[in-house]
Amino acid sequence: MAILPTLQGPGDLRGLSEAQLVELAAEIRQTIISTVARTGGHLGSSLGVVELTIALHRILESPRDRIVWDTGHQAYPHKLLTGRYERFGTLRQLGGIGGFPRRAESEHDVFDGGHAGTGLSIAQGLATARDQRHGLERIAVVVGDAALMSGLSLEALNDIGHRGTQLLIVLNDNEMSISPTVGALSKYLSTIKLSSTWRRSKRTFDEVVSRIPITGSLALELSQRLRRSVVNFAQPGQLFEDLGITYIGVVPGHNLRALDHTLRAALELDGPVLVHVRTRKGRGYRPAETDQVGFHGAALPPMTDAAVPRTPVPGESESDDAAPAAAAATAGKPLNYTAHFAAELIAAARTDRRIVAITAGMPTGTGLSRFQAAYPDRFIDVGIAEQHALTLATGLAMGGQRPVVAIYSTFLQRAFDQTVHDVCQNDQPVLLAVDRAGLVGEDGTSHQGMFTIPAQRQLPNLVIASPKDEQELRSLLRTALAQDHPFALHYPRDPGLDVPPVEPRVLPVGQGEVLREGHDLLIVGFGPIVGRGIEAADALAAEGWSVGVINARFAKPLDRQLILEEARGKRLVVTLEESVVTGGFGTAVLEAIEEARLADPVYRDLAVRIIGLPGDRFVDHGAVADLRRMLRLDARGITDQIRETLAALHATPGRSAEPAATG
Repeated sequence: MAILPTLQGPGDLRGLSEAQLVELAAEIRQTIISTVARTGGHLGSSLGVVELTIALHRILESPRDRIVWDTGHQAYPHKLLTGRYERFGTLRQLGGIGGFPRRAESEHDVFDGGHAGTGLSIAQGLATARDQRHGLERIAVVVGDAALMSGLSLEALNDIGHRGTQLLIVLNDNEMSISPTVGALSKYLSTIKLSSTWRRSKRTFDEVVSRIPITGSLALELSQRLRRSVVNFAQPGQLFEDLGITYIGVVPGHNLRALDHTLRAALELDGPVLVHVRTRKGRGYRPAETDQVGFHGAALPPMTDAAVPRTPVPGESESDDAAPAAAAATAGKPLNYTAHFAAELIAAARTDRRIVAITAGMPTGTGLSRFQAAYPDRFIDVGIAEQHALTLATGLAMGGQRPVVAIYSTFLQRAFDQTVHDVCQNDQPVLLAVDRAGLVGEDGTSHQGMFTIPAQRQLPNLVIASPKDEQELRSLLRTALAQDHPFALHYPRDPGLDVPPVEPRVLPVGQGEVLREGHDLLIVGFGPIVGRGIEAADALAAEGWSVGVINARFAKPLDRQLILEEARGKRLVVTLEESVVTGGFGTAVLEAIEEARLADPVYRDLAVRIIGLPGDRFVDHGAVADLRRMLRLDARGITDQIRETLAALHATPGRSAEPAATG
């Protein structure tokens, strides 16, 4: 009889035998594999922490004790053990359970995460709050080796060690970033440090030595230095020891008995303790073990194992994080924008040796792994350090290079100060390739690329552009490389529109284009949503409306002259963007029209409708097509919103507003 379906919560784990726990681990892996094969998701990282999750939940008493998951995409076993087995098939689907911990789903989910490097600070805050109110709950945080290298994590480690916070840190090392020394002496030292006898004798020895007349303090310093030297020689954890954090490791992460013994003992130690656990990403699924990068997010490459057939995710071109961006088009689906960006950047680099490509731990997802293969000496991966990526790029630009920093829109949020203080204040020609702009989909609230445009619009010197299709993306990339100011190029994760290839050309900065003339109303779009604007114009034209359409191309500088000329005589201007409407592209158009009203009466009766993502809430997970339909940002939803606006204005087809005399 299967064990997993019978579990009501993590407390049930304490009644299982060791053999049953091994069977349970196998069931969890099979459930994750079969589910992700249908829904997509973060496969490899979750398969790697099955035993670790079981051990933590057997020892800790969640939700009284708190387990923080950083980044959170390895929390699928946690979800299965905390009452979500029945709903696990809805993973990342609209209305289903999320791909990251979500407090609204379960009392066992501590923090709504999604960005790497936040867990240590959250755990430190929880532990500090516990201590201030004299609570007894235990706090644990699971952090990956890559996330540990982020600046926020290092700042938190420094503070945790300085304050001596009672906290269990589990370093999940799947060999993606850390390759520690492993040997008999290292294991022996860890055993000693977990011993209560050793802890008591060490304190007694230090107290006795310190009382030696005259030379006591010197002898104590020398003995402590000798101990540190031995540990540094034999173990990889001296950094943590120097910070004031007891380091224990390396522990085999798929050995339930070793995990149980070590974690229980570590929780008895005073102060912060870091247990270094070695796991294998993709454990239990051979394709994921072999290709740990490709199966970080498993929408691509496809799972070909006969036992786990894969159903392609409708409307999706790749996984959110690490699936190959330049995979060949399948099932008639064109290459995505990321693949076109990478190919054009490589082409540009053939003739411009100044081009340097930079990414922050996402070479595959951003397509820059292809650039790395072509020009390894001009490729830099700084790891999960978006802030460093932008400041490094500023220095490269000052040195005469042409840095291109490819970062997902949601992760670029983390480097706002560097965008302001370093890139823009110094007015350096850094190209920010803002991948995953707009709706991303199944990874939900933490990953939607919806806030970057309003943040960037306020910054001096920065050009902001987005293409209507993949061929215009190529031209805008060439445009960015041909000018001498900071340039943010936004593009989505979507498949391209499969338009015929054209030779890319340098476009005039700040110049839009009229795609269609009209007399009644004007649609002004920014980015690939322009295509849906054209579909809406066609639907309205069938009802007798004469609709003009502008592809803005640039949100900053805005082509004010073109927009005002085309808006003249219209009853309504509609702006389209797949970004939050508060302070975004539509607001820029509204500001231009409001300023024109003061000087020209023809604009005083002109209404403006801004259509985009809502500015008062986060957008949850679900397929991009479903989210667009729900938010009324598909062609039909846009058309309906325009109809509603025209009805509210009591407008009818035919020239709705006559030009008034200027005075």
